[in-house]
Amino acid sequence: MNHLVLDVKDIRARARKHMEDGAVTDGNKSDRKQVIAVLNDVLATELVCVLRYKRHYYMAHGIHAEPVKAEFLQHAAEEQQHADWIAERITQLDGAPNFNPEGLAQRSHAEYDESTDLPSMIRANLLAERVAIESYSDIVRWLGNDDPTTRKMIEDILKMEEEHANDMASLLEGVAAH
Repeated sequence: MNHLVLDVKDIRARARKHMEDGAVTDGNKSDRKQVIAVLNDVLATELVCVLRYKRHYYMAHGIHAEPVKAEFLQHAAEEQQHADWIAERITQLDGAPNFNPEGLAQRSHAEYDESTDLPSMIRANLLAERVAIESYSDIVRWLGNDDPTTRKMIEDILKMEEEHANDMASLLEGVAAH
């Protein structure tokens, strides 16, 4: 690793340029409009996931439902946190988060599900988590070093989506065993 040499005078001069851009400096090399569009699709994905987990929470029933319901409710809250992070990042990039319910399902990477039996609910959530993992991994690679803040946020969300998928896989094994 080379020795880090910062040109603080140059950094200060660049920071003064375009101060109306707020947090976004010349260090962000991404196409902001394109990043905002991608993030709005990710926002739709997270919102659909919240709705799916909430429906499954309320619809789950049976002798083995309580621990599964608790997991669904926890995941719904975490997906909502992801949506909040994404909406905040969109506004930092000087964009507008798209919460319009019209077209929400079409903008989402994951699908909504109205299953009524526990194994089908768990499978639908596992599938949605796997879709999110794949698409968010692609987004991380696409962002590269052009927008490290957005990349880090997506990586943090991706880590949680992998945990969710693992949780759903474990629940599916448990339900199948009964």
